[in-house]
Amino acid sequence: MKLAILSCNPKCYSTRRLREAATERGHRVKVLDTLKFAIDLQKGEPDLYFRQKQLSHYDAILPRIGASITYYGTAVVRQFEQMGVFSANSSAGIVNSRDKLRSLQILSRHHIGIPQTTFVRDKRDVLPAIERVGGAPVIIKLLEGTQGIGVLLAESIKSAEAIIEMLQSQKQNVLIQRFISESRGKDIRAFVVGDQVVAAMRRVAQGQEFRSNVHRGGITERVELDDVYKETAVRAAQIMGLRVAGVDLLEANDGPQVMEVNSSPGLEGIERCTQLDIARSIIDYMAAQVDFPEIDLRQRLTVSRGYGVAELHVPEGSEYVGKSIAESGLRDNDINVLTLHRGTTVIPNPRSQRILEANDRLLCFGKLEFMRDLIPANTRRRRRPKVKDLPHLPVADEVHMDVESSKSPSFEMAAEER
Repeated sequence: MKLAILSCNPKCYSTRRLREAATERGHRVKVLDTLKFAIDLQKGEPDLYFRQKQLSHYDAILPRIGASITYYGTAVVRQFEQMGVFSANSSAGIVNSRDKLRSLQILSRHHIGIPQTTFVRDKRDVLPAIERVGGAPVIIKLLEGTQGIGVLLAESIKSAEAIIEMLQSQKQNVLIQRFISESRGKDIRAFVVGDQVVAAMRRVAQGQEFRSNVHRGGITERVELDDVYKETAVRAAQIMGLRVAGVDLLEANDGPQVMEVNSSPGLEGIERCTQLDIARSIIDYMAAQVDFPEIDLRQRLTVSRGYGVAELHVPEGSEYVGKSIAESGLRDNDINVLTLHRGTTVIPNPRSQRILEANDRLLCFGKLEFMRDLIPANTRRRRRPKVKDLPHLPVADEVHMDVESSKSPSFEMAAEER
């Protein structure tokens, strides 16, 4: 495998470890400064130049894009994607993860546990928003903060109002978030590679500091996660479109709560804490993906004229509860069920004999004209329109593929059923 590590700092620990791991595994590897690329575009020939010379072919790239160069960095990653080069993290996934509000919106939609959060701009909305997240104490976060910077704890409603008013007067966007008291001063960093958590550590704040970031003086300890925490971390990374990610979780009474999904997680702290070779895990995963690459469905489906992807929901009381997929009539209308989501369980490529249950969600691919016909004209603009030919079965609006989940978790998993 010929690998390019995109990094502006070749001497930092993470970049050095990744380069060493690739070399030890017999791969050819170069560290390329992300800001030294030029993007060339013409019909049918997306191309890249590096230091004024046309870039040679690479099998894969491993982006290490800093927050300060997100726009240009993701443009470079996107160009590699258009050239058919495998990227450990998608450009869309990196963009999603950098916006705290957007990432929480995506995770919320996919039923991932997150601290209750609200985002307001009008001064009159601040107090009701604080009350909705449980009142003081409350966490206030800047959307652009990293490494614990821009995260504040307001012990009273008055102090929360004052902090928010001050930040908004400086044109800062802030999130108001429930304070998870049982997790005060500690969190978990789960390191996800592909569909596995390869390492995890608990970070514990010191003294009166409530932020557990290592950069804030927090100490670390190796931890073995149970299946619920592992599954939450993997799903969060996959939903964001990331194959290599650091997922930060709070240990709440009602289960794991995802705070953030980091697209360029550092290796130094977690490798030293766990004594695990995470860099090698990343390189081995990438080599396997280069040998058997995934298809970018988001782009492939849009060029299949007349076809697309939609999600069908089976509500309580539907006449299709208890019927098989074959009996639903979907396949008769040239609609194929790609995955069946049942709670937090994903069943890829379900058999036609699979019995449908209430609240199942079916990710389907088929002719858009048939899927449109399932929605009566007078209900298509409703938030949850109902189906004409499949009574009581609401269907989502037509989509090709969510940008935030261009690599849906459904397609990351091996087929379990034939």
